Formats: sequence, structure tokens, C-alpha cells
Amino acid sequence: MADRLRLRLLQWAGDLDPAVNRDRLPEAVGDPHGADLVVLPEAFARDFGEAGSDVSAHAEAPDGPFGSALQDAAGRAGTTAVAGMFESSPDPDRPFNTLLVRGGVRASYRKIHLYDSFGYRESDRISGGALDPVVVDVAGWRVGLMTCYDLRFPELARRLVDDGAELLVVPAAWLPGPRKVGHWQMLLAARAVENTVYVAGVGQPGPRYCGHSRVVDPLGDVVADAGEGPAVLEAGLDRARLQEARSVNPSLANRRL
Repeated sequence: MADRLRLRLLQWAGDLDPAVNRDRLPEAVGDPHGADLVVLPEAFARDFGEAGSDVSAHAEAPDGPFGSALQDAAGRAGTTAVAGMFESSPDPDRPFNTLLVRGGVRASYRKIHLYDSFGYRESDRISGGALDPVVVDVAGWRVGLMTCYDLRFPELARRLVDDGAELLVVPAAWLPGPRKVGHWQMLLAARAVENTVYVAGVGQPGPRYCGHSRVVDPLGDVVADAGEGPAVLEAGLDRARLQEARSVNPSLANRRL
């Protein structure tokens, strides 16, 4: 197992033109520092647009134009990349909100918890994924996948950790509003501390979204942090820190179900 994981988060906005986003992938994924894992936000392949917009016309197969471009960029860079897209579903009017994993690993995760909250109804335009957690192996680390609103559901995070996750990545398009940045930051920390794992949340930037991407370690300390605007975060995750946290705070071992 690798003792360290080199992580890169890109707090970049998804354009309404999918071609613009595809063209940015080589720059995004071609990490000059040799990141093992590069994570882009939710809906990076094409932004949601105005609240309640029909996004079905922008749905693709996982190996469609965006997936192929992501695979090519990650393959050339010798890394693994995660990015959000709208994936065609059996309901042509309601695609999946999907995270694609390409490069060193090929996988996908369809968002389970749809954002029917704070006056928004994602389920009107998006189909929910199967209730199956997705954990992938990246450079010797076990990485669990969550998307945006999933962060508010501790059961999913715990299932991912029970499946071996040492890092949870949370691509998001976290909408702004009263208390929203505070909720984002406290929930990232809570998922990290209660599960003694690293958590990396990467959002689209303001002013349309909240930004404030960050990496939290298993004891709740902030490893890397962004403000509201576009940003690139680099972080090195240390397995010794993970082991220390689980020794100091053995809450996973102490559970009584």
C-alpha cells in the first residue's frame, strides 16, 4: 500500500457549452506535480443552468464525448480523474447525475440522494441511482464516492467506510444561501471525524455556487482550503495520519449496533 496519496482538487465552473468543458480537461488533469487523483466538481461536463432547467439534452453515455475526453486526458497524464456529468438513463427526460472515474481506474457513481431541499427539486429533472456505494482503488488507497447532497446523509459515508474507504471525495455544485457555507464545512468535518477518514469536498465556485472546497483529515484538521472563487488545491494524504486517528479515536471499533 502507498503511504501517501497526492490529491488535486479543481474548484472550476462547468460551462453551459459541453465543448468548452471537454477542452479544459487536459489542463485540469495534466497535473505538473504528478497527482495520483484529480477531482473536478459535480456537473462539470455541463452545468445545471438555471434552477429547474431541463438537462436531458446534455445527457451522454459514460463513454460518450465527455467520458472519452476524460479518459484521454487522465491516461496521458498517468493519473486517475473524477468529474461529474449527466448520464443517459432509462427515463429520457431524467438522466442520472453521475461521477465518472477514468484513467488509472474506470468506474462510475450515480448520485443517490437528489437535492429536494431548500426550495429546489432535483428529482424533477434527475433520476436517482441504485442504492449501492462505490469504492475504488487509487494508487493503493480506497476511495469512496459521494455527490453534493449525499454529504448530508451519514449512512452513506459509513457504508463507504465499511467497504474500506480511507478517503471520501465529494464533488459538488453546492448552492449558496443563508448558512450554506457553514453547513458544507461542518458536514465535511463531521463525515471525516465520525468515520476517521480523509474527506475532500470540491465545489463549483461562486457566485453561482458556494466554492469553499477543502480537504479535512481524519481528526478534523483542515489540510487545504479554498475561498469562493476559482481555485486549485493540492494536498498530500498520509496513511500514518489515518492510522493515528483510528488509534486515538477508535470509534469504528467501538461501535455497538
